Amino acid sequence: METPISGLYELAIGATAKDESFLIRYWEQFGFDIEQSGELSANQANRLYGVNSSLRSLRLHNQVTDRSLLRLMVWDKPVNEGLGLTPLKAVGSRWGTSLSLDVFNIANHTEDAIAAGLPVYYISPQRNLINRPKPFEPFLQANPCVHEMVLIQPFARQVLFERHDYYRPNSGIVNPDSHFKGSEFVHVGLVVDCEHEKLDFYDQVLGLRRVVNNSESEYGEASSRILELKGPENGERMLNYYFTSPPYSTADKPQIRSGNLEVLRFECGDLPNKFNYSRPGCLGVCLYTMKVKDIQQYYQLVSSSKATEMTTVYENEFGEKSFSFVAPDGYFWTLIG
Repeated sequence: METPISGLYELAIGATAKDESFLIRYWEQFGFDIEQSGELSANQANRLYGVNSSLRSLRLHNQVTDRSLLRLMVWDKPVNEGLGLTPLKAVGSRWGTSLSLDVFNIANHTEDAIAAGLPVYYISPQRNLINRPKPFEPFLQANPCVHEMVLIQPFARQVLFERHDYYRPNSGIVNPDSHFKGSEFVHVGLVVDCEHEKLDFYDQVLGLRRVVNNSESEYGEASSRILELKGPENGERMLNYYFTSPPYSTADKPQIRSGNLEVLRFECGDLPNKFNYSRPGCLGVCLYTMKVKDIQQYYQLVSSSKATEMTTVYENEFGEKSFSFVAPDGYFWTLIG
């Protein structure tokens, strides 16, 4: 079934020309290959992204070619250093979550990078149980769980996980030839501290399917370490929202596809605000895009909403009709026709 909106189409990373070769080699280790390239002048980039700098972009994919892609945006004059080593728990934070068949190998490389003095923010692999049967009999029953880790560098913000005893055929399609046995982005994340109602934009305007809504999840100790949660006993409350591209939903788990959006909403009021460091022109993870069937229809829908900083419909660096805006929660987005 064709759908009007793709869910996540691309995760974009801002870079400079001197970083380009390293980033291509880096993402190759996770299974990504260059698919397409394109350029914009400073005037053109300003019209679509609000950045007065010439731009050259590379689009990469990892097994999947219709969603969960990676875009390297190479700016002649970047705006700022971006999110840098900011932990996940910050307003304006963005990251991509991917499957790996060898998380502990990535962890080994990470620890060696730290020992070598490279800029890295790291949370080692933690085990999270997933619907383990109760009572559980070791060796006699399936033990569904994941090991997940956080790897943040100036040009990459990754949550990486390895599955055990369960399988999702359409979500986390690994490139077996890659060094780290990595997949496309299963989902991307956002952190907000806005009102609950502002998140209605994602389903009521964009048309995503909300499959987890305002849920105060029972995060175990492992997830608490991954997200560095203080917990309600320390005045912190975190709510979870999860959006998929219709017609896919978590009710039909074998059909769950990658390219989903997870929003974590904090009710504590003391998170750092990094919006100015996670939008186009910034270095590092700076933008998510979605693909739509009818760009003019979506332009009208978003124009009539509470989104701000709307651009006109304009061709992006790959020759695709696009427009950009800031959603009511404060995040910059680009839609592609």
